[in-house]
Amino acid sequence: MKKLLIALSLFLSLSAFAQKAERPLVQFSGIIINADSNTVVPYTNLTNISYKNWVVSSNYEGYFSFVAHEKDSIRISSVGYLTQTIVIPEHISNKSYILKIKLKAEAINLPQVRVFPWASTDEFKRDFLAMKFADDDLAIAAKNLSRGSVIAMARTLPHDGQTNQIMNLQGMHDNLMHMGSGPTNPLLNPIAWGSLIRSII
Repeated sequence: MKKLLIALSLFLSLSAFAQKAERPLVQFSGIIINADSNTVVPYTNLTNISYKNWVVSSNYEGYFSFVAHEKDSIRISSVGYLTQTIVIPEHISNKSYILKIKLKAEAINLPQVRVFPWASTDEFKRDFLAMKFADDDLAIAAKNLSRGSVIAMARTLPHDGQTNQIMNLQGMHDNLMHMGSGPTNPLLNPIAWGSLIRSII
């Protein structure tokens, strides 16, 4: 009985192997393109899952061609695209199977990476110890209320009513002082020349 079972199992395994070996060969060719833009996808990997994970790559124009068996499962994968699996059909008349494969782009969200300008921890420690920290709120307020800051801000502010009245009265006074005579020439004013020289020096 045991010999009969062994002989039967050997016969079944040999018949299965013979059926597997009898699958006809097919020249599988095609081109791989982007499903959205119809541009070629170069250097795509095509893995024959049914035959020892044999791998073939397409060229830079997305074209590929290799020999496979009917009913072989082919996995198509490329970086940035969703992986597809196709099965070569049976009973191909001319033993040549040509296919245009469209891959869909895959959106990959990468984690955030912060790049620091220090090559080592020693450089970071050195720069951290030499770092000048920002002033506190009191020091910032003192800088904003300094004489130079107040004068600079006052120059940018528009004149109020009192200042406009003073400037108007000063202009009227100057007109009364020079009534009946020509306007003064600032180039002949020695005080103005002295102010100019002091500002240059």
